[in-house]
Amino acid sequence: MAPKLSEHCIPLEHPHWFTVTLAAFLVVGILVSYLPQHYKIISRKSSDGLSPWWILLGGLSSIAAIGNILTLPTSRADMLCCREIGEGACGAALLGVLQIAVQFSCFMVIVFLYITFAPREEDGEVLSTSTATLTKPPPPSRPRDPLIVGTAIILSLLVVALTSLILVIRYPQHTQSWADLLGSVSGVLAAIQYLPQIYFTANIKDLKSLSVGTLIIQAPGAFLFAYSLFLRVGVEGWSTWLVYMLTGALQMVLLGMAASFHAARQQEKRQGIHHDSSDDEDAADSERTTTANNSDGAADERTALLRQNRDSYRPDEDHVRIVPGS
Repeated sequence: MAPKLSEHCIPLEHPHWFTVTLAAFLVVGILVSYLPQHYKIISRKSSDGLSPWWILLGGLSSIAAIGNILTLPTSRADMLCCREIGEGACGAALLGVLQIAVQFSCFMVIVFLYITFAPREEDGEVLSTSTATLTKPPPPSRPRDPLIVGTAIILSLLVVALTSLILVIRYPQHTQSWADLLGSVSGVLAAIQYLPQIYFTANIKDLKSLSVGTLIIQAPGAFLFAYSLFLRVGVEGWSTWLVYMLTGALQMVLLGMAASFHAARQQEKRQGIHHDSSDDEDAADSERTTTANNSDGAADERTALLRQNRDSYRPDEDHVRIVPGS
């Protein structure tokens, strides 16, 4: 006779196919969505265009999110159910945790790439020189920004990990409050995270190393992700899924800016082509006018020479002899 399942584990024994399919799809989607961003930084060998505040706040938000899902009593109860249910049901139950774990890992890769490919001071000087004619040059990049970002993220990760471990082992009755706090912090940081990037991108009027492909996938995917988490943790876990709704809304703003910049560049190109065509036509007209004027001038000069020659060969009346009888 099979052992009796605990009340919390009974629904997990036979998960709904739609919930499992959606959660599994999102795990793959999260991983795929970050690949364009990773590739763009690596291919450009530069993290120029990424706001250091966006990296810092995004890293802190990811740390708070992973701490939230791991200490949330509902998630920990799901993990404990793996002792009672089958492997397939256990894997389905932990897909919500896996989603946030994948997101956390992918963003940490962005943090690593940002630090590795951060613009050097001499690169900033060259960029400033090359854009000196612009009305508003891009904000300068400070050499110590990557060090500050990396140090702050590592220290925050250690603090959250140690605090969560102590609470789970010694004070489990306080884990719900801690999880709610981490979720709230994660949501606030996620909202603040994209504001500096939006401001930074608006100033330089270019995405540079910020991937459009990642934004296209993640902006609508964030709302789908939030819905998937809502199905797992319900209203009580609002602190877990609300952050992704805020993130999706702000990513939509960046996508709108990217579309605006693209349209502006296309308009400039069309105006440039039209201006070049007008210049070519004006140059051709000027050349034809010059040629015509030169031809008229040459004709006038020839006419004057002919008149001069004719006058020079005119017989002198004083030396003309009149022959009698002629």
